[in-house]
Amino acid sequence: MLVLLAGIFVVHIATVIMLFVSTIANVWVVSDVAKASVGLWKNCTGSNCDGALAYSHEDALKAVQAFMILSIIFSVISLVVFVFQLFTMEKGNRFFLSGATMLVCWLCIMVGVSIYTHHYAGGQQTLYNQSHHGYCFILTWICFCFSFIIGILYLVLRKK
Repeated sequence: MLVLLAGIFVVHIATVIMLFVSTIANVWVVSDVAKASVGLWKNCTGSNCDGALAYSHEDALKAVQAFMILSIIFSVISLVVFVFQLFTMEKGNRFFLSGATMLVCWLCIMVGVSIYTHHYAGGQQTLYNQSHHGYCFILTWICFCFSFIIGILYLVLRKK
């Protein structure tokens, strides 16, 4: 049981770190033609990330930014609640609060990355018609899977 809880804790920390990286870094769409990439915050050309996004005024991008920040917040809250429940909860109880908070994180990731996929992942609005997905986009989908698995495991596990 201790090994399982430690494993879940490590995966949860890895998920939080990957969420931070995928939200902060500007490599969601990468151009195939030039050395350029687009993220949630900036347009990077070469090693220069000073360019503002041409579509930064759009509500869809602001929604993606908001949902990704909310996912980080709920993931950190879930981690803190899990540690708190680990030391204060009576034996035999389930980690309902940790699991529910992590599933809210999962929902925020799903909404944010789905909006980004619908509006920007094709490359039409990012000004790079020949492009592919960057590592931040892929990391976000990995966090989507991990947060769902962790949330379900928290709901199923009992403290022994």
